[in-house]
Parts: sequence; structure tokens; C-alpha cells
Amino acid sequence: VQLQASGGGLVQPGGSLRLSCAVSGFTLDDNGIAWFRQAPEKEPEGVSCVNTDGATYYSDSVKGRFTISRDNSKNTVYLQMNNLKPEDTAAYYCAANIGYGADWYRTDYAYWGQGTQVTVSS
Repeated sequence: VQLQASGGGLVQPGGSLRLSCAVSGFTLDDNGIAWFRQAPEKEPEGVSCVNTDGATYYSDSVKGRFTISRDNSKNTVYLQMNNLKPEDTAAYYCAANIGYGADWYRTDYAYWGQGTQVTVSS
């Protein structure tokens, strides 16, 4: 099982980025996938997740701005981030809850990709 996150970068406030999480060793539609983020000196935060049935969930801080999606044919989960704010600055991680659906509990996710840094600054 492997997850590889990419797509981070430096963007101005109000800008957009699309993160990708390419997975291998399992199928997306049988396992919950989530994006978490961690800013310096802050606790990790669940950002968005997609369940086995395709249902999507968002934290209040990103609802209406971020969209999670998955492409089963490409074994990739995306996080489209629009109207980015400085408080979105963090390292973003994708994680898989193998054999289960998605939830907000970090300890349920046994497999993680490496972080991809998102910096929102003018």
C-alpha cells in the first residue's frame, strides 16, 4: 500500500491549488480516503474525506471552498482548493483507512502519504 501526495506550492490569497494523492496496492472505492493538514505548532486537522460510497465530507473551515474527488481509473484522489486563505497554510497529507469507510479519526488511518506543503501568502 502506498500513497503519494503532490501539488502543493506557494499561492496568493484567493488563489487555487489542486492536490493529488496517487495510491497503489488497493482500490479507492473499497476504502475511505481523507486529507489532513498540520500547520506549525498546531494540532493536525481533518480537512476532507471521501467514503466508500462516494459520499464526501468537509470541515467547517474549508466547506464551500475545497472539493474532494476521486478517479478510480487513475487510482487518484484530488483536493481542489479554491479561495485559499493564509490560514490554509499547512502540510497536507492524504491517508487511507484500508477496509473501512472514511472518518475524522487520524488513528483509524494506517497508511499515509508524505506531506505536500501549501503556503498561502502575498
